[in-house]
Amino acid sequence: MELRQLRVFMEVAKYKSMTKAAESLHISQPALSKSIMTLEEELGMKLLIRTNKTSDVTDAGKVVLEYAQKMNVLMDEMSTTLNDMTNLKRGQINIGLPPIIGSLFFPKVMAKFHHAYPNVELNITEYGGARVVKSVEEGEFELGVAVMPIDEQEFQVYPIVEEEMKLLVYKDHPLADRKLVDLKDLKEEEFIFYHEEFALNKIMKKHCIAAGFEPKILFKSSQWDLMTEMVAANLGVTILPDSICNRAANSDIKIINLQQEIMWSLAVITKKERYISNAGRTFLDFILKDPL
Repeated sequence: MELRQLRVFMEVAKYKSMTKAAESLHISQPALSKSIMTLEEELGMKLLIRTNKTSDVTDAGKVVLEYAQKMNVLMDEMSTTLNDMTNLKRGQINIGLPPIIGSLFFPKVMAKFHHAYPNVELNITEYGGARVVKSVEEGEFELGVAVMPIDEQEFQVYPIVEEEMKLLVYKDHPLADRKLVDLKDLKEEEFIFYHEEFALNKIMKKHCIAAGFEPKILFKSSQWDLMTEMVAANLGVTILPDSICNRAANSDIKIINLQQEIMWSLAVITKKERYISNAGRTFLDFILKDPL
C-alpha cells in the first residue's frame, strides 16, 4: 500500500466521482481506477460502490478514509516541520474563517501581515463557524477563527473580539421607536437567521428559547448584507453583531439595543497537541499583538 493510493482514494471519496477526482489530480481516469482496484485487492475489501453517476464509500471504505486522513495530516505536519527547520523565512498557513469574520475584520490584518512577511502564503478558506471548528479538529486548518464558547479541553483558545448583539427592524416596525427591547417581545416576530452551520444560528436560538419561545425563522442566509437588506424590505427582523449593524447604512433600518446582554465573542483556535508551523505561530503572535 502506498500513500499515493490513499490520496487517490481520498479524492474519489471527496468528489464521489472518478471523473472529477481524476481531473482534480490531473491523472487519467483509467490510471485512477487501477490505483483504487489495486488498493482494494491489497486490503481484500471493496472500498467503493460504483454506479454510472457516483462512487459511494462502503463501510470498509469509511474506515480506510478515516485513517488515510490522519496519515495525510501527519505527512503534512512532517513537511511543515522540515520546512521550518530549513527555511524559517518562508511558510504557508491554512486558516479557516467564517465569511462574516473574513469580510469584517481580516482584509486589513492580512494586508499588514503580508507587508511584514511577504514570503508567507496565507491560504484562507471560508466555512461556517461550526465547520471551521470541526476542520481545525480534523487537521484541515492549523488555525481557525470561531465564535465562543469553544471546548478548551480540545482546543487552545485565543480571544480576539467581543461585541454586543443588536436588533434590526424595519423603520415602520411597531418596535422601531424603542430604545431598548426585551427578547421576549420578539416572540411573534418572523426572524431572518444565519444558516445552521453558522454559530450565530445556535447562539440566537439558545437565547430565544431561554426567553420562552422558539424563533419563527422565515429566511436563512449566509450573507449579512442580504440579511440586512431583507430587514430593509420589511421581510422580518434579525439580530446581528454591532460591527455589522454599523455597516447596515440604510435609512429603512432601525438598530435597537437588547435588554439582555448577548455577546458575540471571537477567538483564534488551534488543536491542542498539534504542531503549529513557525509561520502559523508568527501569524498568531501578530494578530494577538494587535487585536481586531
